[in-house]
Amino acid sequence: MEEKIEKLRSMKLLFVEDEEDLIEIISDTLDKLDSNYLTAKNGEEALKLVEDNPDLSMIITDINMPVMNGLEMIEELKAKNINLPIIVMSAHTELEYINKAKELGVNDYLLKPFDFIKFINLIVELDKNN
Repeated sequence: MEEKIEKLRSMKLLFVEDEEDLIEIISDTLDKLDSNYLTAKNGEEALKLVEDNPDLSMIITDINMPVMNGLEMIEELKAKNINLPIIVMSAHTELEYINKAKELGVNDYLLKPFDFIKFINLIVELDKNN
């Protein structure tokens, strides 16, 4: 696991999530792991951060958010030819969301609440594949 945490530390992640409690839990955990990450509360904020941070390694996003949802944000990224690995995290298990995310080229899907060890494994595996 130490090797995976080292890999995680070498990446710059963007978390897009509107639930303050979840962002706080993610931030606390990533701070303890000494990780490099940014957070945004909606897709619009995330797009600005992506443009301002060309060194991003990966985006982890919720689907349902105010202003601009995760799927709309992904569509905008694709339209701008920005091809970062993307993980969708959501409490939604509806097939339509999963299928739409896959159509947009989303690399993986995490159901909330999620296990942080599985989460780290997924991020490190995805980075190896890109």
